[in-house]
Amino acid sequence: MAKQLINLHNVFYQYEQTVALRDINLIIEEGDFLAIIGPNGSGKSTLLKIILGLIKPTKGEVFLFEKPVSQFKEKELIGYVSQKSNSFNTGFPATVAEVVRSGLVKKVGLFHRYPKNVRNQVKQALKSVGMEMFAEKNIGDLSGGQQQRVFIARALISDPKILILDEPTVGVDSKNVRSFYNMLAHLNREHNITIVLVTHDVDAVSISISHVACLNQTIHFHGFKNEMDSMSDKQLEAWYGHSVRKVDHHSEVQS
Repeated sequence: MAKQLINLHNVFYQYEQTVALRDINLIIEEGDFLAIIGPNGSGKSTLLKIILGLIKPTKGEVFLFEKPVSQFKEKELIGYVSQKSNSFNTGFPATVAEVVRSGLVKKVGLFHRYPKNVRNQVKQALKSVGMEMFAEKNIGDLSGGQQQRVFIARALISDPKILILDEPTVGVDSKNVRSFYNMLAHLNREHNITIVLVTHDVDAVSISISHVACLNQTIHFHGFKNEMDSMSDKQLEAWYGHSVRKVDHHSEVQS
């Protein structure tokens, strides 16, 4: 039986008088590649903040690696790449290697020395996302898609078991979206990293994911991707509140 890495049980969250999340029950197991999809304002960012321990639910329980979130201390086991991570000032004076190395701070502490093999760790993290040849480039000189890969490498250097990405293709050129998702699939399969991908793009995520969760304040569906593929457009529209396209196994993304 696969290990439960994230478990949300009857979770609610309310901003003043507005309910953002309602009765969320979600289990993410080791090895999953889960896409959480939903329209703007559906509560995706709030759900992420709860999983990451940035905010506490109004009601309900959260378990990380089978521990209550309040008792979970191994923060380095969860890698996170935010939606804004690739909004980098082109003049920022840091190389790609320096940005990736900074990902170890969470593991070694702010004022501790980096390990002796840090150069090799940086190299391996960059290699895993296909960016090892850019190690000495300035981060601000890279394209949006390249920067996003670097920030994924930064998250990977602490050897996390889960990688959480919030709208990771924002700023990625459309012709490179497919190769980007292929890279994530490689991390999932070959590096055994559980991936949670948050997006409003119902079409582009279909090629590599194993599971889908449809969120619109509450979770309307959570299961294998092929189960969702067989659902009618009418059912999906009822969840979203407007017309959507289904996650399609054969959807084409320009490479």
